[in-house]
Amino acid sequence: MSTPRPIGFWLKLVDRMIDEQFASTLDEHGVTRRQWQLLNVLNQGPATGEALDAAVAPFLSPEHDESSADHLAELVDSGWVTLSDSRYALTDRGSGALDRLSQVVAGQRTLTTEGLSQEQYDETLRVLEVMARNLGWSD
Repeated sequence: MSTPRPIGFWLKLVDRMIDEQFASTLDEHGVTRRQWQLLNVLNQGPATGEALDAAVAPFLSPEHDESSADHLAELVDSGWVTLSDSRYALTDRGSGALDRLSQVVAGQRTLTTEGLSQEQYDETLRVLEVMARNLGWSD
């Protein structure tokens, strides 16, 4: 009987595979995963760079001084996002792009959770949140 692999193995493996799959899927549409996340935050309403940094903080690299502005510049250039009075906002063009991308991402999420019941997925999220809180995370 083989020894089961520890949770850290599975967490890192699944995280890496999700990142790679999303990156590949979104790259086909000219968007990075961080841009995708920022578009979703901006879909809730205009926000400052600081608020966006806080919203996507777990995905930014502090050792590289990375900020949401690094990922927003291309979205501003493309006309998907505007910057006015230190606030970023989603444009109609960006909203349409987000709608199209959401369909693509929904397909990716369906693939990722295939074979899991909604209860299993919900329990997985609950367990991961408990572990994160046990390790000191708070929201």
